[in-house]
Amino acid sequence: MPLLVNGQRVDLARPAADMVRAHPHLEEKAKLLRSQPAKIVEPQGLLYIQQREFAVTTPKDGSVSILGSDDATTCHLVVLRHTGSGATCLTHCDGSDTEAEVSLIMSSVKSLSNTAECGRLEVHLVGGFNDDRQLSQKLTNQLLRAFDLQPDDVHLVTFCVTELNDREEKDIHFPIIYGIAVNVKTAEIFPATFPEKGPDEDLRSAHILTGAALTNIYDAKMEQLRIGPYFWRPFPHVDFWLEQDDKQILQNLSTSPLAEPPHFVSHIRSTLTFLKEHPFPSHSLFPNRKPRIYKKNEEGLWEQVCSEKI
Repeated sequence: MPLLVNGQRVDLARPAADMVRAHPHLEEKAKLLRSQPAKIVEPQGLLYIQQREFAVTTPKDGSVSILGSDDATTCHLVVLRHTGSGATCLTHCDGSDTEAEVSLIMSSVKSLSNTAECGRLEVHLVGGFNDDRQLSQKLTNQLLRAFDLQPDDVHLVTFCVTELNDREEKDIHFPIIYGIAVNVKTAEIFPATFPEKGPDEDLRSAHILTGAALTNIYDAKMEQLRIGPYFWRPFPHVDFWLEQDDKQILQNLSTSPLAEPPHFVSHIRSTLTFLKEHPFPSHSLFPNRKPRIYKKNEEGLWEQVCSEKI
């Protein structure tokens, strides 16, 4: 069944800009979202999603009330929600395998919506900008096509991507919104930044840098964050990359060097250092081949569950 806007099927043969002109309310909603200052989201009740990760939960979740992700330049942030069950998924897509990723998040939301007697699937797309290589435009088109191929009707509600999320400064283009959060209880979506991106930020980043597929990191029924077990080969030329200056890392390890947030290089260095320290994660990180499991404590912060208690 098709991807719909206001009950009308999206014509994917036409450029995305034509779709926006045909549905001016999408542009108005994007303008409203862009005009909001980014809120700082504290870690209490937050589940932070990194690139190529996703999580889905419902308003009944007693541990997680906010799903969030940021640092998206050419990447897109996707929120898929079932209005009947309130089941909400957030993912951070980079175009690695968009069709398979959309199928995965569709099935994850539907699996938590089986008992809902009514409601519909709504999708919100945010991110990207007018980058030189047109990677954002390509990803926008991939996502629209992938949702249009789904067996269920999907209603496009928010479309703040690429041209609609672009600003220009001294002939250089940047995204306006780098990050968003969604309140699982109220369905509110807003621009956001996150001081805390853990737990296991370096481990999760290493998983991405070594070519991971999209990964579900949350068990909504158990209210547990599950990281791994992850396995990778020693990262090629890790010493070479760690010896490079900031400019070389930015130029070679970013899809959009001029638009990255200020902490991009320090984040990559930290991840590379982690990969150097753990060339064989099966030995040092996951000797029992079990995930690292976290639950929210009374303060609303992630706390690791001892393996003996699992």
